[in-house]
Amino acid sequence: MSAPLPTTSREWHLVARPQGWPTPDDFALREAALPELADGQILVKNLHFSVDPYMRGRMNDVKSYVPPFQLDQPMDGGAVGEVLASRDEGFAVGDHVLHGLGWRSHAVLGADRVAKVDASLAPLTAYLGVLGMPGLTAYAGLLAVAGFKEGDAVFVSGAAGAVGSQVGQIARLKGASRVIGSAGSDEKVRLLTEEYGFDAAFNYKNGDVTEQLKAAAPDGIDVYFDNVGGDHLEAAISTLNVHGRAAICGMISMYNATEPSPAPRNLALVIGKRLRLEGLLVSDHQALQPQFVEEVSGWIRSGELKYSETKVSGIENGVEAFLGMLRGANTGKMIVSLAD
Repeated sequence: MSAPLPTTSREWHLVARPQGWPTPDDFALREAALPELADGQILVKNLHFSVDPYMRGRMNDVKSYVPPFQLDQPMDGGAVGEVLASRDEGFAVGDHVLHGLGWRSHAVLGADRVAKVDASLAPLTAYLGVLGMPGLTAYAGLLAVAGFKEGDAVFVSGAAGAVGSQVGQIARLKGASRVIGSAGSDEKVRLLTEEYGFDAAFNYKNGDVTEQLKAAAPDGIDVYFDNVGGDHLEAAISTLNVHGRAAICGMISMYNATEPSPAPRNLALVIGKRLRLEGLLVSDHQALQPQFVEEVSGWIRSGELKYSETKVSGIENGVEAFLGMLRGANTGKMIVSLAD
């Protein structure tokens, strides 16, 4: 006999808007009834869900490119899971799927909001990281937004994270003259140079960022991929060569700030150097998805592109995983694993 289908889901709710750094008191793990399946819907048991820096912005009640999380409602985000029941002919029980209703143990959703994934091509968690939204962010940001070309010198901040580690490796594989990364520990710096093939890396906690970057890039940089903002953006503007380009992906140094950041204080250099600084949203670049998956999965299979994951087990540890990611406790993609 097959096991009875679940009738409830455990889900994380936002119960208070964080002021500065979030705390566990801003969240609650609650049990909620699952709705009956309607035609065209499937029931998914989540096996892994993603926690990402952009989610911090959604905890503020401000208008942005994605709606804020609602108080006393389940949060959402990327997840991969297994279909337990289906009322859509395109999905069968046992299929593995990628969808947007993470932060919970089970989800009922329309089949039009789900994509099948193949666990034989890559581990399921890869579809949340290296072959998922963070990977496409890295690929599109470097190649489409920053306009990378062979021979460019590239600097990546937050380079040991899910996005940054991939940016540096793609730049290397595409013929960068030099790839430089910053990270928040000596261990991560070693990972960048010894595992990921960066030419140079530095720990931003060990001294002035501008001085460390200029020492690592004596001939300047042509492309900056920004995950951090603040003093890193200021350092990049100082170090960028004439006609340099920056893809502004994230500013994690400022997400929990209660006061405006003083940096960058050197924006006037943008004029003389004719720099281009462009914001990056991965949702603008979905057309690159097939090309991205084909090229990056090939690099993964050949061993040319490496990736790291930090897994935290148990839905009850979801918030701690998110807070750890904001503190830089992860190497590569932070994943919350619910798999038995």
